[in-house]
Amino acid sequence: MQEVNFDEAVEQILAKDERFHRDAYGFMREALDFTQKLIGTKNQGKVRHVTGQELLDGIRQYSLQQFGPMTATVFEEWGVRNCKDFGDIVFNMVEIGLLAKTEKDNRDDFQDGYDFTDAFIKPFWPASKLKAETKTPVE
Repeated sequence: MQEVNFDEAVEQILAKDERFHRDAYGFMREALDFTQKLIGTKNQGKVRHVTGQELLDGIRQYSLQQFGPMTATVFEEWGVRNCKDFGDIVFNMVEIGLLAKTEKDNRDDFQDGYDFTDAFIKPFWPASKLKAETKTPVE
């Protein structure tokens, strides 16, 4: 099997699906590597397949490390607005041969991920704003 050149593969993806910026694909590759390392440390160094939910958690952690409070803005620039979009990016990469999947993997694995505001914006809110949001209105 011939190895797929990443940049050429992304060009092929973008020719079919222009929804996401090319940088989103490079980020996804890095986030997958990050997630595999996380799982490897928990799994005594053994590499195994990453599930959609595990990848979503890895994406969340990695993006907050990389972009901090700008995470939501970066994703918006890339056309990524929810976890389903991450699944579309992953499966675009699967279809072109950049990533592999198992029989159990499908796009729906990314459907019910996390809310972007909760994952990428609220971690940077001041405590007073978080506290005010959790108060229930008095009737």
